[in-house]
Amino acid sequence: MAKRSILHMLDPMPNNSPFDINMAVDAGFDVLVPYSNVKLDSVYGLTQDAIFSRSPSGVKRTGIFIGGRDLGLAMDMLNTSKQAMVPPFQVSVFADPSGSFTTAAALVTCAEKELKEKHGKELNQCSIVIFGGTGPVGIATGIIASLAGADVTLTDHLSVDTSLDVAKAYNRRFNCSLKGALAHSDADKAKLVSDADIIFCTAKAGIQVLSAAVLKEAKQLKVAGDVNAVPPYGIEGVKNKDFGAPLIHATQAPGAVGIGALAIGDVKFQLQHELLETMLGPDQPLYIDFRYAFNKAREMQFGGDES
Repeated sequence: MAKRSILHMLDPMPNNSPFDINMAVDAGFDVLVPYSNVKLDSVYGLTQDAIFSRSPSGVKRTGIFIGGRDLGLAMDMLNTSKQAMVPPFQVSVFADPSGSFTTAAALVTCAEKELKEKHGKELNQCSIVIFGGTGPVGIATGIIASLAGADVTLTDHLSVDTSLDVAKAYNRRFNCSLKGALAHSDADKAKLVSDADIIFCTAKAGIQVLSAAVLKEAKQLKVAGDVNAVPPYGIEGVKNKDFGAPLIHATQAPGAVGIGALAIGDVKFQLQHELLETMLGPDQPLYIDFRYAFNKAREMQFGGDES
């Protein structure tokens, strides 16, 4: 009898994400085992309990998913789980805290697609400002874009020190080059937008971050992406299903286009589904983080032509 597939879902938060549970079932896992309030020092033992209880053929039908909200902790948990493997008892591990790795990978890839097709530009030729940049999706987006060569600024709406501290911490960890800035007032936002090639809004749902008046100050804007699917949307004039629609309020930046939350979400959904599917029975274990997710998103969008 064939072994049933099992996904162990480790989460440092009080609850596992229903979104991730639904996605795992739809990707084909037979059995899901959620673990809440998981501490980092428990991950090694939990991993070895999972691998040694099944034969080498059984471990190929076993996976570990890491959730939570803290990117650094999720990466530490993934690395600890990887260290606990004892060949041939190895399983695939997928970290996606708050869905931030797959959302960020989808957001950057969608923007990259529009940037190439509409403006003939590469990410490494662009300056990017991320509003709501100190949350999980904003940080992951910034890291991905910075490692792809873009000049990236993370903003915080309350404290410049917060954005600077976040940028410094993740620059040190991932060898990227994030900057920090304050985006409290419309004047702050207008100054940041004026020289940006790409703007991303990754702030809380239901909050308009960039108004028409702010967008009118953009002079070289090419692409704007918003992950907020709850009205009012984060960027005025960008609708949920937009994918390359003209950004009507950026009157000084003709050719600027917007990408809405549902368009980005569709790519994120497909990406997470495919990544979960790849965990079922690979010959070698996969360790899936934001870098792996971004490479897969690029492969899906560009057919594997991106480096």
